Amino acid sequence: MRVLLLGANGFLGRFVADRLLADPAVHLTALGRGDDADVRFDLASGSPGALTRFLDAVHPGVVVNCAGATRGGARDLTRHNTVAVATVCEAMRRSGCSARLVQVGCASEYGPSQPGSSTGEDAVPRPGGPYGVSKLAATELVLGSGLDAVVLRVFSPVGPGTPAGSPIGRLAETMRRAMQSGDAELRLSGLGVQRDFVDVRDVARAVHAASLSAAQGVVNIGTGRAVRLRDAAAVLARVAGYMGALHELDTPPARLPIGAPRTSTESVVEHLAATPSPYPDGCGAWQQADVRTARDRLGWRPRINLEESLADIWMEAACRI
Repeated sequence: MRVLLLGANGFLGRFVADRLLADPAVHLTALGRGDDADVRFDLASGSPGALTRFLDAVHPGVVVNCAGATRGGARDLTRHNTVAVATVCEAMRRSGCSARLVQVGCASEYGPSQPGSSTGEDAVPRPGGPYGVSKLAATELVLGSGLDAVVLRVFSPVGPGTPAGSPIGRLAETMRRAMQSGDAELRLSGLGVQRDFVDVRDVARAVHAASLSAAQGVVNIGTGRAVRLRDAAAVLARVAGYMGALHELDTPPARLPIGAPRTSTESVVEHLAATPSPYPDGCGAWQQADVRTARDRLGWRPRINLEESLADIWMEAACRI
């Protein structure tokens, strides 16, 4: 099976490439903007015609799209996440290769969820920010393209190589610096949110399974279990051997008795503590996947637990101490 992988150098793409290369039946070609790609091509600025000519030359059976941007302004996100996918869909429609498309989407397309609920693929998407909007638009382009296509909505991916700009990546980097400098306490914010953390290697297995399946439409990829970020921080501290105290900046302090005098400092601290820190995915306080479709249509289940994911993240961080 000849597979064309877009975005092979990204956080998800690297593990997808490793997974596909481990299959002796797969012949992999990587397309991207970097010098180490097999073919250099910028999806955000390249023409559908040029990509069509390449598809006709390579003639892949499957196209996997892991490319995109997670940060930046609305214009950049639209260009890299939506316009790029429009280019892919148009090129594949023009091409004679009749390839299957596996598009990697994200849970930010759903937006905030009701606490305690599991989000299924039939939920009405209400993205809470430009990133989710740009990814949802890409999904709609894929679903309306007429192609043999599936969109994997990946929830909160973690594992080795987790970007330092992500909440878990920031936790690991903050803890690394604290241990390096001998700090006895960490002051962290935004720990009250709950997310469905799924290991990036399990995501790669899901992409491989989707490449071989006949599943179409949207399929959630998660664990089916939301974990509070403060609990993830506690696990990370344990695997790191960090013995200091973890202080939550957004936990409201004990209220002063009515009429008791307040210092200006106490008023400021209470105000800051009562204001939740923004979580960058625009999904509010809670998100948890309903993963029954992945089980039933892909034969996929997550295998790697969060503690193992965090331990591997820490191994990378510890190498910098």
